[in-house]
Amino acid sequence: MPLELISFKLCPFVQRSVVTLLYKQVPFEITYIDLAAPPDWFLEISPLGKVPALRLDDGNALFESAIINEYIDDITPPALHPSDPLVRARNRSWIQFGEQCIVDQYQLTVAKNEDDFEAVRTRAQSNLAKVEAILGNGPWFNGTVFSLVDAAYAPIFMRYALIKPMDDVMPEADYPRLNAWAEALLALPAVRQSVVGDFDTLLAAYIRKNSPYAAERLIAAVAA
Repeated sequence: MPLELISFKLCPFVQRSVVTLLYKQVPFEITYIDLAAPPDWFLEISPLGKVPALRLDDGNALFESAIINEYIDDITPPALHPSDPLVRARNRSWIQFGEQCIVDQYQLTVAKNEDDFEAVRTRAQSNLAKVEAILGNGPWFNGTVFSLVDAAYAPIFMRYALIKPMDDVMPEADYPRLNAWAEALLALPAVRQSVVGDFDTLLAAYIRKNSPYAAERLIAAVAA
């Protein structure tokens, strides 16, 4: 069944699904839209007006990245979700928690002043510490087996790696397991290929447009 992923080039939630599709080597097409002026057909398949959405050739459509990823996993063995019900439920919980980590990261990029930035940075680091505390020895979230949790956190680590030269939100001394997990994920072809070629330039431009203060804190001049 052909799959069409509806995307915005900078969306970390879309990237979760792209990582899953690429890792599982599932054929798919990707369609980019302008979220500021979405087409009518998109609003019909995504009630909240958010990406990603997944269109199937039989007329069905899905929305929300966690749901899309589980559907992809269900129809393309072998499964990336653990078979044990408790472990699977725990994985779902931390995938959900990852959404807050994505929100923290986004709010850093749009902070308008120092007070807002520092408040978000403190919250982001506190939430990252919660993930650090439950990680094992890796290289993946569940140990030696890659899972949907790994796909869910890859966009977070990619963005923190891009801003690290200016602001190391996740220093290795404080987050050794997170950094080891991030290094393993960022080395995967499925993660490296999950964004457009000019992603770093687009991200820098987005931050500059939305917050000169955040741009000064996060984006090096060479990223222009």
